[in-house]
Amino acid sequence: MQPIPSVRSIQTARRSQTRRPVRPLIRGELALVIAVLINSLGVVLMLHSGAGISAISSVPYALSEVLPRLSLGTWTYLFQGALILSLMLLRRQFVPSYLFSFVVGFCFSELLDVYEVRVNTLPVSFGLCVLYFLLSYLLICTGIALSNRCGLPIVPTDLFPRELAQIVHVPYSRIKVGFDVCCLILTGAATLLFLGYLDGLGIGTVLAALTMGKVIGWIGCWMDRRFRFATGRMLRQAAQK
Repeated sequence: MQPIPSVRSIQTARRSQTRRPVRPLIRGELALVIAVLINSLGVVLMLHSGAGISAISSVPYALSEVLPRLSLGTWTYLFQGALILSLMLLRRQFVPSYLFSFVVGFCFSELLDVYEVRVNTLPVSFGLCVLYFLLSYLLICTGIALSNRCGLPIVPTDLFPRELAQIVHVPYSRIKVGFDVCCLILTGAATLLFLGYLDGLGIGTVLAALTMGKVIGWIGCWMDRRFRFATGRMLRQAAQK
């Protein structure tokens, strides 16, 4: 026979419940839209800052400089298609949700070209460039953290390190840093080999590549403490139980 709880224990339990307010719900669909909008802006803004392009877009940027007939946006979704194919080969199966990720990546790529036209009109000075870099860094980290929690297929450049971490059972932060460093090596090799000089790489690119994995983790933990994320499908499934 279980003991009857005392009045004090009941009051304590009630107080603890009142101290834990329900975290606001953010729909996964909205989180994905915001992530795509701010990530694409962050990539273009970082390039405009002169500190170098973000690691996730450095390879498409290098290709757009070496073969300029195709725009940065076009090379981006071609690169993303290669990442999706690589994930399927690693999983040794066809994953339908990855195709939707490619559609999201296409929207991301088109936004790069849209933002590039407008961001290139912004004034440039040393102070403003520092501000552009810091803002772009924060936008990209926040966008990736949102992407990892939206519960939906995301941009392939964000999806690849997340899925690879699950496949090889290695912490996300390590995979993210390793992926970014590999992108920088490919970018440096391509521009140096075909252009004769390093292009698109700067101190900001290296700094972001080495630190962004950790910062994304910190921002993600902050989000988890304050918000909960669920897609419409998840909410419907929960309501049926």
